[in-house]
Amino acid sequence: MKMATLSLDEEVRLFTNNAEREKYNLLGTLYGIIVALDYLERAYVRDAITAAQYSPACTRLLSQYMTMLKLVKDSVPSIEQFMTRYRMDNPAALHRIRVGVPATVEHSSEAGPETGKWIAETTQNFITFMDALKLRLRAKDQLHPILQELVTGYARFKGSKDWEGRSKMVSWLITLNSMKASEEITDEQSRQLSFDVEHAYAEFFRSLSGGKERS
Repeated sequence: MKMATLSLDEEVRLFTNNAEREKYNLLGTLYGIIVALDYLERAYVRDAITAAQYSPACTRLLSQYMTMLKLVKDSVPSIEQFMTRYRMDNPAALHRIRVGVPATVEHSSEAGPETGKWIAETTQNFITFMDALKLRLRAKDQLHPILQELVTGYARFKGSKDWEGRSKMVSWLITLNSMKASEEITDEQSRQLSFDVEHAYAEFFRSLSGGKERS
């Protein structure tokens, strides 16, 4: 009887079918999100990135984490068990996952039980609007609803009426209001609008942190 030989150079497969392969791909993605989140948290604590850079990145990673968790819920009873199983030592990421919002929201100088929710929503509105401009959306009926939601979110925060960014966003909203639904802003206007919204976004987080923007 001929004995089978095992080659040390042969690749060991974790799966035997497409379903198992997909499961391990998803688990690998979840692992990567946790590592990325931990790196981001540490970079923010070390002042390596600003609040305006940190917040949207953190919001995206937390959103991706929640999506992945739904996809692997049968294989991951809890995030703690997942991290223990794969010997993950990422305490900063675990804390952020447990809190569920960026550190800029957790430690905001704004008060009130709904503040965390408002900041998270306004952050997402900023991201959505900036992404729309990057995707070269130009028509009023594409931009107006997003900007209107952003401006409405601004009004929730005390002192926001004195923020330069808010007044500029209101001015852009007035500009869009005067246009027909199918009418588009010019490339020059889009460039200026992108500049204004990015500065408004940075100002938003400076204001929430008491005017002490990390640099």
